[in-house]
Amino acid sequence: MILVVMAAGLGSRFGGIKQMTGVGPNDEFIIDYSVYDAIQAGFKKVVFIIREDIYSDFRSTIGKRIENKIDVEYVFQDINNIPAGFSVPSDRVKPWGTGHAVLSCRDVIDDNFIVINADDFYGRESFIKIADYLKNVDRFSKNYCMVSYKLINTMSDYGSVSRGICNVVDGKLIDINERTNIINKDGNLVYIEDGEHLIDRDALVSVNLWGFTPCMFEDASRYFIEFFNENTDLSKKEFYLPTIVKKSIDEGKASVTVLETGAKFSGMTYKEDREALSNYICDLVKDGVYPSNLWN
Repeated sequence: MILVVMAAGLGSRFGGIKQMTGVGPNDEFIIDYSVYDAIQAGFKKVVFIIREDIYSDFRSTIGKRIENKIDVEYVFQDINNIPAGFSVPSDRVKPWGTGHAVLSCRDVIDDNFIVINADDFYGRESFIKIADYLKNVDRFSKNYCMVSYKLINTMSDYGSVSRGICNVVDGKLIDINERTNIINKDGNLVYIEDGEHLIDRDALVSVNLWGFTPCMFEDASRYFIEFFNENTDLSKKEFYLPTIVKKSIDEGKASVTVLETGAKFSGMTYKEDREALSNYICDLVKDGVYPSNLWN
């Protein structure tokens, strides 16, 4: 099984890889804990999707300290990596989104794999759940999966969040509705879009933790061509990974099993989130979940 980490945006979000924010006792990054958890769950290889211009900093900061722990490969997300017959608009300044990022690694994926964000903390339980599922899935099938969290376990104490609310029937994903500006108001969770709307605190949400077989690249490549054919203004349009999943479900190409977890999900949407996440990880270290010095 392979861990795929979408990290092409790290340089822009953090002002350079070397300025990534440490959250562990020895300034370990979130990405360190994700790789560590994946190793514990049985993953044998990690593919980092990055931009070519951050390769040197990324490898010296992150890659070098794990290359003796797990097989590591680097793939560049290149704005010019698009279907034949199309061209990049002159005013396009960045690659094409998370769906394009995953397509960038299709030549190095030969086994079932999961996809995560580099800067989100998913927790050990989630990696174990998704690994246990993928171990029993035929790599030539289109039986995919995702780990879903309860909305309340993904909220920030410091502002609103955006989440994909899952419609699940008999354990299968039917649809995802993106909700922006979700806040905790007077003990209730609401999303603000043309007014305030109550939302179930235990609603299952997607936070980009997907499990696939290599067969997903077949449909994803076709959808990427459709993306170019269907959009006349491509200066800022994004080709999202959840779009690939939704199209595959709608066309009956794939099924997606929803693996529920009661674990806490943490991102660093706001600068104040760092302290809360750091304290949470320190508690996990005290409980023996992680060693105090992760890679030693």
